[in-house]
Amino acid sequence: MPQEFNLQEAVKLAVQTEKDVMDFYNRAASITKHERGRKVFQQLAQEEREHCSHFFKIYTGGDLGTFEQFIQTPPRMESAMLHTLQKALDENVHERRAMEIALKEEEDLARNLEQTAANIVDPAVRAVFERMAKETRDHFAVIESEYAHLMGMVHETDIDTFVRE
Repeated sequence: MPQEFNLQEAVKLAVQTEKDVMDFYNRAASITKHERGRKVFQQLAQEEREHCSHFFKIYTGGDLGTFEQFIQTPPRMESAMLHTLQKALDENVHERRAMEIALKEEEDLARNLEQTAANIVDPAVRAVFERMAKETRDHFAVIESEYAHLMGMVHETDIDTFVRE
C-alpha cells in the first residue's frame, strides 16, 4: 500500500535517524575496551554524523537549530538502539553485546527503510529512504566484519590465506 511523506518530512526523519544511530555508536565506543572495536564504533559514529549533515543541508525547516546545535542535543533515549544498549549496560554489557545490538538494529532498520521506500510514490522521497537503507546495509557489513574478528572467526581478509593452504 503506497505511503506518503512529503520530502521535508522524509528528510527530517533521516536527520533524526542518523543522529540517533550516531549517538548509539558514540555510546558504544565509550564502553568498548578493545581498541579496534572502539575505533570501528568511532568511525561509524563519524560516518553517521556525515550522513546526518548531508540530510541536514537539504532540510528547510528551522525547528532543529544549526547543525552543530542539533548534533549537540542530548541523545533521545526513546531511540530503540540506545534504549536496548542502555538496558544491556545496566546488565554489565561488553563490546561483543554492543556489536550484537548494532547488528540486529542495523538489520532491522535497513529492512524497515527498504519496506518504506518500496511503498513511497514520490521518487525524490523514495530516494531518501533508499539512500538511508544502503548506508545502513554498508554499516551492517562493517560491524559484521568486526564482530567476526572479535569472535576469532575467519576474517574476510584472511580468506585468501585459508583458500591457498
